[in-house]
Amino acid sequence: MAAAISLISELEDALHSSSSEKRLATLRRVTDLFLNEAERLNEQQIAVFDDVLVHLTQRIELKARVELSTVLAPLANAPIEVVRRLANDDEIAVAHPVLTQSNRLTESDLVEIAKSKSQEHLLAISGRSSLSEVVTDVLVERGDHKVVHKLAQNSGARFSEPGFTSIIGSAACDGELAEKLASRVGLPLPMLRQLLSRATDLVCSRLLTFASLEQRGQIQQALMGISNEVEREASKPRDFSASERLVQQLNSSEKLNEKTLAEFAAQHKYEEMTSALALLCGAPVEFVERLMRNIHTLGLVIACKSAKLSWQTVREILQFRFSHHSIPEQELEEAKTTFLVLSQASAQRTFRFMLVQEAAKKAA
Repeated sequence: MAAAISLISELEDALHSSSSEKRLATLRRVTDLFLNEAERLNEQQIAVFDDVLVHLTQRIELKARVELSTVLAPLANAPIEVVRRLANDDEIAVAHPVLTQSNRLTESDLVEIAKSKSQEHLLAISGRSSLSEVVTDVLVERGDHKVVHKLAQNSGARFSEPGFTSIIGSAACDGELAEKLASRVGLPLPMLRQLLSRATDLVCSRLLTFASLEQRGQIQQALMGISNEVEREASKPRDFSASERLVQQLNSSEKLNEKTLAEFAAQHKYEEMTSALALLCGAPVEFVERLMRNIHTLGLVIACKSAKLSWQTVREILQFRFSHHSIPEQELEEAKTTFLVLSQASAQRTFRFMLVQEAAKKAA
């Protein structure tokens, strides 16, 4: 360590020198000394180098910071504070090596950087060999298309349930992303089913086409389970007595409105959602429930337009009327077009005619 002490004495001169060459030469000498001694140093001795390097990095040029980051990134006992500073550097060329490799960065360090730095920083973090749920939650929330795709194919990235649900939302119409998620080694069947239940028919078909033989069997098993659940969901008997009493009470106290209906839909409260819509559009709940169960959306769209709902609420209803299946995006767009083109007056006239037809059927 005698050489280290002699180098430290040069530090003040280097820091106050206007010569970038002198600062760079000092940095390289300190770095080389550290690399030569690294295996024999304890944490207290590493801290001495850390202090020196932190001071030097405050006044060195971009190229030198990139060089330092590249050298320190793979070291298991790299000086902690200088690694943190390099990881937080606004220049991604500096931050990238340590963000992708350094094990000196803690979970808290990664979360803080993921919350505040650029998409390029997030992309670098997404490529680390191991990522905890706490880190991927932030990456999924803030990350752009590239970040999410890199996470999906990173076998060392672990996802929390909310995080995986969020990334599945992005994969619903993104076949490439769905492929990456479905091909993850050891993806639990419940997660695969959740992915497939949100995916469009086109995405599911693409998954089956490009999957391995083993994955294809898992996907087919998951799709069969989803199909059975949708069938059971659509055919099981419903008791609307309690939900009708609830919405009547809400209506009497002037608390039944579109916001209440949207909340029922978002919370997957099927009976309450159906009863609320029935009251808002002035129809028997049994009639509205048949519209809910119908695989075609036109009748339900007309009922919602007749009840003067906004498209956002209608979208919620269409997406969640079957708890185990989501409407394909293309079908949702077609429903939106119909809803926007349909006038309020036309919807109400058509809906009254539908109710008259229903009454005639019962009387026959």
